[in-house]
Amino acid sequence: MTDLNTTRSLFAHPQVSDRETRLECLLNNNKNSDFCAQLTSFDWNEVDPNLLGTSSIDTTCTIWGLETGQVLGRVNLVTGHVKTQLIAHDKEVYDISFSRAGGGRDTFASVGANGSVRMFDLRHLKHSTIIYDDPQHHPLLRLCWNKQDPNYLATMAMDSLEVVILDMRVSCTPVARLNNHRACVNGIAWAPHSSCHICTAADDPILAYTAEGQINNVQWASTQPDWIAICYNKFY
Repeated sequence: MTDLNTTRSLFAHPQVSDRETRLECLLNNNKNSDFCAQLTSFDWNEVDPNLLGTSSIDTTCTIWGLETGQVLGRVNLVTGHVKTQLIAHDKEVYDISFSRAGGGRDTFASVGANGSVRMFDLRHLKHSTIIYDDPQHHPLLRLCWNKQDPNYLATMAMDSLEVVILDMRVSCTPVARLNNHRACVNGIAWAPHSSCHICTAADDPILAYTAEGQINNVQWASTQPDWIAICYNKFY
């Protein structure tokens, strides 16, 4: 976990319980084949839970609209339709994330293999804003919006040891580069309760917790800010 001014440690020992899961809805916009382009990421809109965004290697981002129908037994029937699909980059799109800016419903950003961060508005999809271009045009793998201050966004490049912090008010110029890792960064998560804390995960387990393998992703709990979850290459 990194403060933009200091470094601290964090310990977490979550309890895991088994719960029943079921398929509510299958979203598939490929009507002509059993196969479709690989999806790379998705994000659920926090303001409007009926909106879901996905990114794909076919250069597109798809925004899905969900509808809850009548109750059948004890289950609400859920269906979905493509609200909009757009060509987000000229190469593969690796991540998508909704922003809390402007009410938190219509703005989202994406990153991809062309090394750019692009921002979109669902109300004006004819135009997009390039927030950042990697100087070496390295593919950008992940992006994450600050949970408390939507002016800030974090991203990282493929095989990079650093995390880039961007300010939407100063486009194309990073306000900070976090380079505490000694191996490739794989995951980013802003603190849900603080605008100046961010957690990063990498191939080199350091700081307070040492995993038994390469850490691949990280998430910070919004309702329990003392808890952070990671995943790494040990299967049970």
